[in-house]
Amino acid sequence: MIPQCLLGLSDQHVENLNEAGHRLQPPAKVAFMAMQKAALAAGFNLAPASSYRSFERQLSIWNAKYEGQRPVLDAHSQPLDALSLAPVERINTILHWSALPGTSRHHWGSDLDVYDPDLLPAGTKLALEPWEYDEGGYFYPLSQWLNANMARFGFYLPFASANGGVAREPWHLSFRSLAKECAQQLTPELVAHALNNQHICGKAHILNQLDDIFLRFINPTHPACEE
Repeated sequence: MIPQCLLGLSDQHVENLNEAGHRLQPPAKVAFMAMQKAALAAGFNLAPASSYRSFERQLSIWNAKYEGQRPVLDAHSQPLDALSLAPVERINTILHWSALPGTSRHHWGSDLDVYDPDLLPAGTKLALEPWEYDEGGYFYPLSQWLNANMARFGFYLPFASANGGVAREPWHLSFRSLAKECAQQLTPELVAHALNNQHICGKAHILNQLDDIFLRFINPTHPACEE
């Protein structure tokens, strides 16, 4: 994959899904649609909540969280005051739930967040938090079905458990073959070059600890691609 696509700076590698506003690479799209069909036969309305995401979109999420304009959660999903944190602590706290622009797996067109809108109670907003997918949560039946069936369609959960400093995300699916290729290509040098040309809050602190960010928040999710 060319660096621009890997970093989310180009979308030439993705195409539209049936659901408006959602895109994946063609092989991931075909596999996901096949899994949707199987899920429907099992009684589930498997739908994307988020799929391809551009660098620009990830950057807007990052800057809004860094500047206190968007909620920032602690490790227990509780809101905290991001502006009260020192820059490095603020960066690490944001990274627990949100990827650094240029490193998001959503850039690759291999990953997507899923849910079942039919299981979401009326008047309830999707939160994409672990409790929704755990036992007793709205999407627990879907989560159980995915755990039993996603592998035969080529998908896995890169955040099935807390890896390094990243939170558990039982809603985040990755198409293994494509994600493996992308993970092998992503480097701190590539990301640093992209960030140097962007207005990202906390830039100096990010660049100073970029190698550590890779070790703690990015690389721990990659070994699963090798399985």
